[in-house]
Amino acid sequence: MVTQTETKTTTKKATASEVVDVTVHPLVLLSAADHYHRVARGTRKRAVGVLLGTVSGGRVDALNSFALPFEEDTKNPVRIVDRRS
Repeated sequence: MVTQTETKTTTKKATASEVVDVTVHPLVLLSAADHYHRVARGTRKRAVGVLLGTVSGGRVDALNSFALPFEEDTKNPVRIVDRRS
């Protein structure tokens, strides 16, 4: 007796929390690399920043970014420094 196995192919649509594609625009990559080289190159410091963009149907587009100045100490690992005040 020969049995046949059926295979079903289903196309899964991305949910709101599932990322299937990420695009980082060149300006974002350049800005992040520049910030790292100015702040943390050759040290154990971290470079921190914010990505700005859109999320739609499982696709993330990072369109812009900016650096966040901060200092680290042993008691409080990360402290955001607002230099405007």
